Amino acid sequence: MATTRVWDIFVRVFHWGLAASFIVAWVTGDDWKALHLWAGYSAAALIAMRLIWGVIGTPHARFSQFVKSPLVVANYLKDIVTGREVRHLGHNPAGGAMIVALLATLIGLCISGWLMTTDAFWGSEMMEDIHETLANLALTLVGLHVAGVLWASFRHHENLIRAMVTGRKRVPESGDVL
Repeated sequence: MATTRVWDIFVRVFHWGLAASFIVAWVTGDDWKALHLWAGYSAAALIAMRLIWGVIGTPHARFSQFVKSPLVVANYLKDIVTGREVRHLGHNPAGGAMIVALLATLIGLCISGWLMTTDAFWGSEMMEDIHETLANLALTLVGLHVAGVLWASFRHHENLIRAMVTGRKRVPESGDVL
């Protein structure tokens, strides 16, 4: 099967690095504070670099390629339900919306975590509640993200997990969105 390069090395390292940072932060949240903080700082640094790469990076890494209007996302979700969704070489509209939701939630998670280390919010129960709520929201979004990846892999006969490792996907076919 012929393939084409879609995800550049930065996008792939970012994706798996952020996943690892989130897992480490989740697992260490209550027990290993130093490791938890470093995982959070790593996530924040990765996100900052991804925001820059989303503007200046390779074509499929750019936000302008995959961030769509709510109407486009809603229509794509409707197409999924009716089994008429088209294959996208890059992120599909639902995937783009998930990226925005995950980035926004993780940014809030990093900011709230950092604020808890400052004098103003040290020991703040309110800030801890915000941080925990965002962590739970992020975990829910990650679950939805994984489910969406598995569903799209099944529907389009393409291993999207492998594509995020190798950077390669099946070459576009008639009807695919580049």
